[in-house]
Amino acid sequence: MFSKQIFVLVHQLGDRSFYPNYKKLLNSQWKTYSEQKEDQEKQLRHMISFAYSNIPYYRKLFNSLKLDPSDITGLADLEKLPILTKDIIKENWEDFKPVGLDQMKYYVNSTGGSTGTPFKYRLLKYDRFLSGAMLYRGWGYAGYELGDKMVFLAGSSLDVGSKSVILTKAHEVSRNLRKLSSFDMGSGEMQKYADVMNSFRPRYLRGYASSINLFASYIMENDVEILSPSSVFTTAEKLLPNMRANIEDAFDCDVYDAYGLNDGGVGAYECSEHNGLHIDTERSIMEIIDDNGSQMEDGVGSILATSLHNYAMPFIRYDTGDMGHIIEDQCGCGRKSKLLKEVIGRQQEMLQTPEGKFVHASFFNYIFKYIDGAREYQVIQTTLEKLVIKIVPHHNFDKKQLDIITSFIHNKSPFWNVEFEIVDSIERTKAGKYKFVISELK
Repeated sequence: MFSKQIFVLVHQLGDRSFYPNYKKLLNSQWKTYSEQKEDQEKQLRHMISFAYSNIPYYRKLFNSLKLDPSDITGLADLEKLPILTKDIIKENWEDFKPVGLDQMKYYVNSTGGSTGTPFKYRLLKYDRFLSGAMLYRGWGYAGYELGDKMVFLAGSSLDVGSKSVILTKAHEVSRNLRKLSSFDMGSGEMQKYADVMNSFRPRYLRGYASSINLFASYIMENDVEILSPSSVFTTAEKLLPNMRANIEDAFDCDVYDAYGLNDGGVGAYECSEHNGLHIDTERSIMEIIDDNGSQMEDGVGSILATSLHNYAMPFIRYDTGDMGHIIEDQCGCGRKSKLLKEVIGRQQEMLQTPEGKFVHASFFNYIFKYIDGAREYQVIQTTLEKLVIKIVPHHNFDKKQLDIITSFIHNKSPFWNVEFEIVDSIERTKAGKYKFVISELK
């Protein structure tokens, strides 16, 4: 109880709306989808009106399209507007500044890492704390309560290793958590991480999917005794099926995946039914669109985000660079929100054959289901004709399997030259993330 009081107090000091919003979110998760959609569209109309009146870029855009804010009344009307990209924002940076920006409380954030060069954007303080409240609600699908003990195993995108020792310690104490770096994961460090898990006794473990998977492999291979958390939360990277199984075996608990972006504000969280990720509706609008830009109710498409509360820098139909598989099923947990079956991955995770065909990264997930003893792998397309595949082997890895991998790839394209590298580790991005497929083609 005391840890919850401290946790709430610290957040309330940051923004007084935090706890009232959190309590509202706990109730709104049980609304029907039509009620959620009605709330979304009401806030969308407000945001569109604000953007037109206060942001030069959107006023010019609407005028060029001969549109009035009153023409955008619902989710379907968003199709009248073009897709917003990072390049457009960079080229029109000054025109994205709202009137009265100097009177707003906001943060200047940046994203980049595995997606390329850093991209700066503004995030309203209110929206940031709303994001936190929605994150905690999402964890609540697995039973989390405010102030529960948690260990983070991640890099800079989850604020691990990006602050001074004093600030980090203050953050850990006030939020009842411990931060472990995914930048330092040798055997010595991972033994220390196991010691932290056993002494701190967290209820939850959260971090990058690949980092937790590597930690899980260390525990299994070295027969390390560890106190099991109630659940593991993965984020920031695609959780592959073999990763989920490995993590669940090592920690003897369920894994809950999540998807979220602060630039755009979209989010989705897995519940105990494990039927998919429940798409949040209160902070943003998530669209899944086909190649023609049309909204989809079922199938795989590009994920667009429209922020509903970030008045410091509204994103309207923002291309997240991700692809998702939306489904029409309803979850048995009782929540009526739309479901993402999975986040397929970055749009950049597409490889091109010499014949001109494109192959999605999930093709290599399929191949490695049939390969034993590969702890991690990374596929790099260096030229149109050449693939370099790095493999971190277990002790039981048989190099004869390289012929099997080559055979699978040549069935897709006989003109791909395949080169293998057996390595001790796969290099992470500057943010500590693991990319299992990289295309170096322009």
